[in-house]
Amino acid sequence: MAPVVLGSFAAADYVVFACTLAVSAAIGVYYAWADRGLRSSQDFLTGGRRLTALPVSLSLTASFMSAVTVLSNPAEVYRYGGSIAFYGLSYLMTMMLTSEVFLPVFYRLAITSTYEYLELRFNRATRLLGTLLFIVQTVLYTGIVIYTPALALNQVTGMDLWSAVISTGVVCTFYCTMGGLKAVVWTDVFQLGVMLAGFLSVIIRSVILKGGVGSILEDSQQGGRLNLWDFDPNPLRRHTFWTVAFGGTFVWVSIYGINQAQVQRYISCKSLTQARLALFINLIGLWCVLLSSVLAGMCLYSLYRTCDPWTSGMVSAPDQLMPYLVMDILGDYPGLPGLFVAAAYSGSLSTVSSSINALAAVTVEDLIKPHMQMSDRRLAWTSKALSFLFGLVCMGMAGLASLMGGILQATISIFGIIGGPLLGLFSLGLLCPVANSKGALSGLAAGLVLSLWVGIGAQIYPPSPEMSRPLPLTTHGCNVTTLDGFNWTSTGPPAHTSPMAASPGDRNLLADSWYSVSYLYFSPIGTLTTILVGLLVSLCTGGWKHKVESRLIFMKRDTCLFSILKRVAGSCNLQQDNEKDHGNINPAFCHVDLDLTRCKMSAS
Repeated sequence: MAPVVLGSFAAADYVVFACTLAVSAAIGVYYAWADRGLRSSQDFLTGGRRLTALPVSLSLTASFMSAVTVLSNPAEVYRYGGSIAFYGLSYLMTMMLTSEVFLPVFYRLAITSTYEYLELRFNRATRLLGTLLFIVQTVLYTGIVIYTPALALNQVTGMDLWSAVISTGVVCTFYCTMGGLKAVVWTDVFQLGVMLAGFLSVIIRSVILKGGVGSILEDSQQGGRLNLWDFDPNPLRRHTFWTVAFGGTFVWVSIYGINQAQVQRYISCKSLTQARLALFINLIGLWCVLLSSVLAGMCLYSLYRTCDPWTSGMVSAPDQLMPYLVMDILGDYPGLPGLFVAAAYSGSLSTVSSSINALAAVTVEDLIKPHMQMSDRRLAWTSKALSFLFGLVCMGMAGLASLMGGILQATISIFGIIGGPLLGLFSLGLLCPVANSKGALSGLAAGLVLSLWVGIGAQIYPPSPEMSRPLPLTTHGCNVTTLDGFNWTSTGPPAHTSPMAASPGDRNLLADSWYSVSYLYFSPIGTLTTILVGLLVSLCTGGWKHKVESRLIFMKRDTCLFSILKRVAGSCNLQQDNEKDHGNINPAFCHVDLDLTRCKMSAS
């Protein structure tokens, strides 16, 4: 049975949706005009390193809180329960590790591309390989982000699919090309507000319909959706406390710690203190978005607990459940469906724009500047041209996203398979002074091979229901009438498998063990393999004789904890350390962490 379209947009919905796109484009035009006198590529790609904590923190939140969050997180709670709430713990661990380990080194070096670090620490081949892996990862991820909300909204609201895809790509490409990082940051701030407003419109209306939050929580409890206390250590289980909290930490550190889109934001801050502050304000934003998406998923279950739209064929995929709910409960309130659509597209816009700007930055810094001598003005125009080019590439890649399966799992899998080995490579350089270039390349290759093996195997042999444990869905309360007047009630969920999936009879021992490991463990597998192999090869090739500049590795004096302990011990003047800060081109940089009285901020 074809999906049922509950209704179409009213004029007010189109106005709200169009205004979201128009405001985003207008911000790009404003910053293109306001910064018309700033002609260097550094101004375009890093905002001149003059940004403050608040807008950067909101941009950090919005960058990877995409339509995946708006559409897939509620559907995940609907099908598997609220255990993804443990991402809140992984977010906290991520911000602490990023602030203490990765941020001080990148900020001290004042680099534009994180992959510059790999050449400084290892060699040029390592830098190029890291850059190419980042480009592949980002283009694949951006294709999912563009395509999936367009598909879901097309099948539920009747919006034209490719018009939605093209409008997303064109608007993002426009304001990235015009305004650079400043436009991306401030549009992210606006779009995060729209995302939260869209969630709240659904949650408030659902609470009114159900007669209170207590009723929704009670329904969720009875339906097994409040399954928060699952501490099963089995790595084959899809979601438990350990897979979400431990595996999720590796995934999010690979995003916040080393991903160009995020690093480019916090190194654009005017001081190290502002950058750290941005990370922790961002943590509050992440918790708010996570809580909103989990509550929206419980609302979804509470309203459809006796008549599942997916099982009954009213939608063709779980990722379409949220748009279906919106048209069902908000269709009589012109403008509110448009607000939710704007929320989904704001998630896409913020993520796609971040990706385009980051792709332009690494291409300029890693692939063009080392080989070509250009003036600052020409580099700035080259950066704009690359933003435009990558926008077109990402729109073209959106067509491949239909082969990826569920979008939340597909997204995390991409970051695990490619981001995990990259995280291992950077960790090797930062934390292991004995690591050399031979070990780095060997470790990266081993980690990538292993994570690709398990990732591709999981696509061919999806985990069994005994391990993924989807919660029951029923249709006993349905009374579906088709267009020809035939009344029916579905009795079982439709089968949804990856296009690559093998038939059940082809399963083997690897399929029921190695390939069935939780997709949240792809990142730890790649990271730890890269570090272990890299260390072994380095030690076997003379790594213990390797001398590394102190500015390139993690030092305890960079951490807030060390600063606090020294103050408690009565030695609070960290400037007694005579070691010179190298590579800093930011006049507002202050080495003393979180001590604003010792920092002289330059005027922005």
